[in-house]
Amino acid sequence: MKRDKGMKRAVICVSFGTSVPAGRENITAVENVLRRAAQDRIFISALTSPTIRRILGERGETVYSVEEALEELWKRGVTEVLVQPTHILCGHEYDKLKRETETWRDRFESLRVGRPLLTDTDDLQTLAAGLSAAYPARAGETLVLFGHGTDHAANLVYPALQTAFHLAGRWDVLVGTAESWPAFEDVLVQLNVRNGKNVHLVPLLVAGGHALNGMAGRDPDSWKSRLEAEGFSVRTTLRGLGVMPTVQEMYRVHLEEELREDCHGT
Repeated sequence: MKRDKGMKRAVICVSFGTSVPAGRENITAVENVLRRAAQDRIFISALTSPTIRRILGERGETVYSVEEALEELWKRGVTEVLVQPTHILCGHEYDKLKRETETWRDRFESLRVGRPLLTDTDDLQTLAAGLSAAYPARAGETLVLFGHGTDHAANLVYPALQTAFHLAGRWDVLVGTAESWPAFEDVLVQLNVRNGKNVHLVPLLVAGGHALNGMAGRDPDSWKSRLEAEGFSVRTTLRGLGVMPTVQEMYRVHLEEELREDCHGT
């Protein structure tokens, strides 16, 4: 395969993906911010979920996997690649991404993987402050943030985020996860010792299938239905993280930090 030597540097924006239009708006919003931050570098997107790629492909869309994106850039003659994930934490998907890119390392002069949204205490405090501003405290109401959760050690980000809210004085905020700890039962215990029976459910992820169904769905197993069965009055906001200016800015800062490091190493 003859390679085009005209381009040198590129950014791959990597997301898990979703087929839900509202969720895709979140991903697109972050991609647009990162595309501008990438400046003159080639910018392409990739999705890690084979299922989402298949669904979108059946709709006539062309979607790269990480490997396909790297191969495309290699064919174009790119020598320096920064892979910027839109993942929330350093969990299994992030570990898998690093393994996949490692197999391509000898094809490029520089191939690096950037940081997810939440990797240190500054990130936790910044996100907590942004969400606090977006969702001010209401008397008698508890804000419950609904995350995905993982059996990876990085799941500690979720209880740590709740602590960040509490240390900032937002004792009305709880964080729960669909698939790990804190689970629904853990959140319910905390709700039952509080004054007030009003709950505001907000997704701590893109507004995709988990938010539409697991959090706010009509199914008896959704968090909304289960809380209502416990006597709570529940309202939901299906606004994913990606459309929030604070979150977009966090991703932009992460990318620009990585790009500066690339320049210093050149």
